[in-house]
Amino acid sequence: MIGVLLITHGRLGAHFVETVTGMIGDLSRPTEVLEVHRHDDPDERHQAAAAALGRIDMGDGVLIITDAFGSTPSNIAMRIAQPDRTRLVAGINLSMLVRVYNYPQLGLDELADSAIEAGRAGVMRCPQP
Repeated sequence: MIGVLLITHGRLGAHFVETVTGMIGDLSRPTEVLEVHRHDDPDERHQAAAAALGRIDMGDGVLIITDAFGSTPSNIAMRIAQPDRTRLVAGINLSMLVRVYNYPQLGLDELADSAIEAGRAGVMRCPQP
């Protein structure tokens, strides 16, 4: 089973997980959220991220999702990413997470690609009434 690690600014990741759980029920994948706050020590957060990664890697890898590429959470995610066991996606949104949890049969590469596709498809200009 592929795990999911959300590394985000503040409680953003926790709010996403709470919302997705409210929409679809129990999550189909082991999931952890790592909060990163402005005054946190990045090295301490790096250690916490590495520990979370170890807890949710059930042998099939971990999809790491962060909020903004180039930010501290993204940099921490990049430090713990391992080519053989993780995939990293930046730009979290609700459409992305719904897809991640609704397709538990996808492999790690397919899951990362599908998350990106759903995230992009969920951003659109809506028709005016």
